[in-house]
Amino acid sequence: MSPPAVRRDPDRDPGLQPERTRLAWRRTTLSGTVVAVLAVKTTLHGGVSAAGIVACALCCVLWLGVLGLAHRRIRALAATPGPVAFAPRHAAAAVLCTVAMAVCGAALVL
Repeated sequence: MSPPAVRRDPDRDPGLQPERTRLAWRRTTLSGTVVAVLAVKTTLHGGVSAAGIVACALCCVLWLGVLGLAHRRIRALAATPGPVAFAPRHAAAAVLCTVAMAVCGAALVL
């Protein structure tokens, strides 16, 4: 018995979804870069304190984590012709880095 025939939409371009995902990761890394730069600016502008330096350093480390995850995802999308599922542990790491970066940013503002 042969598998059922798959209907393909002639207007659908399978290369667009990975491209949109790549662009979304680029926007995410740009946002993370802005947060890290603002964290450094806030730490240096308001007077240097130990808590400010720790929050700023943590924010920069988390930014590097998001950057590494984005780079890994973009490389995975470029290596295969079709979309590849994002590993749950990488998705969890991305969420953790994003939430922790927001908490560090809030700690610097307060």
